[in-house]
Amino acid sequence: MKPEDKIVGEVESIADDILEHEAMELVDVEYRKESNGWVLRVLIDKNGGVTTDDCRRVSRQLSDILDVKSIMCYAYKLEVSSPGLNRPLRKEKDFKRFIGETVKLKTCRPIESRRNFVGRLVDYKDGSIFLYIDGRNFTISHDIIIKANLEYDFNKDKIVNKGKKCFQN
Repeated sequence: MKPEDKIVGEVESIADDILEHEAMELVDVEYRKESNGWVLRVLIDKNGGVTTDDCRRVSRQLSDILDVKSIMCYAYKLEVSSPGLNRPLRKEKDFKRFIGETVKLKTCRPIESRRNFVGRLVDYKDGSIFLYIDGRNFTISHDIIIKANLEYDFNKDKIVNKGKKCFQN
């Protein structure tokens, strides 16, 4: 196990405790070297969405605890933010929560000669993701997924101008 993986695990544990008290959830933790140095990226969410005040509050609490525990190997920049429109899906509960939504997946090995999938998430059961794509059903094992995200449909809530009136699609 790389030192970065151990740090991510420890940060996840600390962040989970903080977020439980804030009625929020931890979406993802990433600790990686980028062009300007090391970055610790923490994505959080809550019902109704995350505000900048939420991010600031969690960032302060997390930063204070990390300073006291001294678990970071290198100087780092802490970023706490919402997951955004194309939220990553990592855990079983993420997939179950977003059944019916459009998702984008990448697998480590091909399924029917493809590794990239964009379709409607139909179900999650027994470690498998069930997708509906272009009239076909696909079953993909969770353990071969490299990356999974919600795929926001900008046309879903688009207002269409028809004459002088506007209608919701």
